[in-house]
Amino acid sequence: MASNHDMLWSRCAYLGRVLLPLLDQEPWRQDRRRERLHSWGIDVAVGERLMEVFASLAAHAVAVDTSLSASQFETLPLSAVADAATGKQDFELLAGLPDTFADDRDDVAVKIFRLYAYKGDRTSLQLFRLSTEVRHTLTVLATRELVPAPTCGDIFGQADKAHLPL
Repeated sequence: MASNHDMLWSRCAYLGRVLLPLLDQEPWRQDRRRERLHSWGIDVAVGERLMEVFASLAAHAVAVDTSLSASQFETLPLSAVADAATGKQDFELLAGLPDTFADDRDDVAVKIFRLYAYKGDRTSLQLFRLSTEVRHTLTVLATRELVPAPTCGDIFGQADKAHLPL
């Protein structure tokens, strides 16, 4: 049976995976994001995957900081995740992660994020740019919600409506 910590990461990873498909319901947003990534010298596939893991790490950091369980994760405000994406240092985002990941894609993505974080120089600038893209994505999705303070659960509801896979 999976531990609460593993289940929490699983919820955070799911949030990261559904953000871009939800944002891309307006196709022009995908084109604009890909143009920005290209202009920054970031491979689109790598950049988009790093954005997913960035969102997952930010959500996880906030959830751990506030002692949320996996079952409480849906109550996490999107604004807190957006703030963490741009407000937390790389090492803060990487703290408290599970030792192993059920999904190998998450393991690889976190390792790539670590490499970017530790390399410095140009890659630090790229991580900063990606963090602002994640914040922007969360902000856009939050404004689509009809509730005053949207949560991760509201995003999961959007993902269900869009029939996005778990």
